[in-house]
Amino acid sequence: MKVHVGPEANAELEAAVVAAGAELSSAEEANALVWFGAEPSRFAEYDRPGLQWVQLPSAGIESWVAAGVLREDLTFTSAAGTFAQTVAEHTLGLVLTGARQLATMARATTWQRPEGMRSLTGSTVGIIGAGGIGKALIEVLRPFAVRVLAVNRSGKPVLGAERTWPAEDTDGVRQVLAESDFVVVAAPATSETSKLIDAEALRTMKSDAWLINIARGSLVDTDALVEALDAGRIGGAALDVTDPEPLPDGHPLFSHPRALISPHTANPPSLQMPALARRVEENVRRHMAGQPLLGLVDVAAGY
Repeated sequence: MKVHVGPEANAELEAAVVAAGAELSSAEEANALVWFGAEPSRFAEYDRPGLQWVQLPSAGIESWVAAGVLREDLTFTSAAGTFAQTVAEHTLGLVLTGARQLATMARATTWQRPEGMRSLTGSTVGIIGAGGIGKALIEVLRPFAVRVLAVNRSGKPVLGAERTWPAEDTDGVRQVLAESDFVVVAAPATSETSKLIDAEALRTMKSDAWLINIARGSLVDTDALVEALDAGRIGGAALDVTDPEPLPDGHPLFSHPRALISPHTANPPSLQMPALARRVEENVRRHMAGQPLLGLVDVAAGY
């Protein structure tokens, strides 16, 4: 099996290919491509006869969908699930920050105890998009004995969740929003999930509930969120992703007393590359052995 890493070379990814037993090659000779270091618009330069499989570097592939370069007759895999543990740890931090009002205390310039502090233990956490990250989050939440309500694409029960609804079940999603103390958004970014958390969804949430978004900014209507925070309709919001992104200097979410922003750092570069290299090595091994690949992209669904 011949594999090309590019358009930019990366020693860690190349080492992973070799460790899996494959041969590094030029793009012209490769039957597999580990994409690294360029925008999807350049993919046409590498899309040649004989190419069988393309490993993408990120879990979210909306830029590839928007570029229109995915096609059904070529196998694509994303990094979905690769960074789940890292992102789950960050998500737990955001949830605890909301529960214990840590952002409010961090901004304080006088000795004053904030209102609204609560215990995470025994609370209800709703996970909208209970895929790899959601499942990892359930595991890190386990010591807190939380009640988990889950939404996923299929509606198949998620281990550790009290109940699971399919994403198409609007009544089920509303129930998750209405009953959760913490609503975690972890769904993929598609046309169907754009502004999934809109003004109506925010009105459905508890008045003291926190919204946590570690998926993509497009899943939350930012203007509606700011309005809900201003009106005190929800307890607060902790966002690792925003729309727009980067969030412009001076945006009200930066200084809002009910909001906490982390600048898309749930999966920091220092942890990203080693995890991606492990995924590349595993998928190269699987491809050579004729086994199912991890992170297989559903081109029709867009993730």
